[in-house]
Amino acid sequence: MFRKIAIALFCLILIAAAAFFTFAPAYVERGLNPVNGPAEGWPVSDEARALHERLVIGDWHSDALLWDRDLLKRAAQGHTDIPRLQEGNVAVQVFTTVTKSPSGLNYGQNSAEAPDNITKLVMGQLRPIRTWSSLKERALDQAARLNAMAKRDPEDLRVILNRRELEEHLAQRETGARTVGGILGTEGGHPLEGDIANLDTLYGAGFRLMGLTHFFDNELGGSLHGESGAGLSDFGRQVVAGLMERGMVIDLAHASPQMVRDVLAIDGTRPIVSHTGIHGNCETRRNIHDELIRAVADKGGVIGIGYWREVTCGTTPADIATSISAAIALVGEDHVSLGSDYDGSVDAPFDTAGLAALTQALIDAGLSEDRIAKVMGGNMMRYLSETLPEG
Repeated sequence: MFRKIAIALFCLILIAAAAFFTFAPAYVERGLNPVNGPAEGWPVSDEARALHERLVIGDWHSDALLWDRDLLKRAAQGHTDIPRLQEGNVAVQVFTTVTKSPSGLNYGQNSAEAPDNITKLVMGQLRPIRTWSSLKERALDQAARLNAMAKRDPEDLRVILNRRELEEHLAQRETGARTVGGILGTEGGHPLEGDIANLDTLYGAGFRLMGLTHFFDNELGGSLHGESGAGLSDFGRQVVAGLMERGMVIDLAHASPQMVRDVLAIDGTRPIVSHTGIHGNCETRRNIHDELIRAVADKGGVIGIGYWREVTCGTTPADIATSISAAIALVGEDHVSLGSDYDGSVDAPFDTAGLAALTQALIDAGLSEDRIAKVMGGNMMRYLSETLPEG
């Protein structure tokens, strides 16, 4: 009898554990990545929908790979997957790999020594054991998943590595293909683990964009949300040189003001800010000051405007359009693009399938079709065609 009870209890424990690891990560994601718009969607006119379908659309920032979903399948949670990107007519999506996030995360000040939330997440998702203790392995694991999905379904997803592949991809889209072009990026340079040799490892895995910092100071220098306020370290300067040499995009989205200045002072740099708002429009700690945004544009970079309330100071498509208009007023129409931060533990007024609502909001804000085309993807495609490795 005791043996039967023990076996029954063991089976119940296994069932409970299986249920936890199956449903808990999705439950967490639903809470962290809400869509705040109306259940029936935002109203979009026939005119706006027709324009939206003519656009070449690109987005600099989605953290969907963090959540261990099959992106080839439409999900009931989060903001981004391939079917929804296709429905939203997105041609190119940057997928960033998130590898460390400090407990108690905030926009003001975070310690690099704080407990790490991503460690708990990768354990809860039953990712390979090597990812439990290595930030590099977490980035490589997320990259491998994207590459595997592209190999499994090349008609729907293609990982873009160079200018030639981007040109081919956009030409195929012009003939009616609905393939989504994915570009791999890192949310911070800490997956390098302080070793410049790992830059080749990440490049070989398909990475073509690197944010230098995330929510904490790292080996490259200071974060906008860290403790030191430091600029580029000597290692950070090595990394910037390596990124330029390889044709990789330098992203300053979470960089400290001094790090932004240090990168801009290096001859030949052309960084971007992948997901942000405009401080003059929305005065929060998350948005770096306008003079630095203008300096990035002055070096030929582009600014990706985010969708969530902490960067727009609002929760509607019209609020995002207001941020975009403020960015155009600050840096000019040739330097503004989209940087949703989808699936990055943020809210959004629509998921990527509902992106036509932003086209409608830009029309309502009085932007011309040419300006809308630049912001929604034209500027991003131009920048990538001039910056990625030639191939």
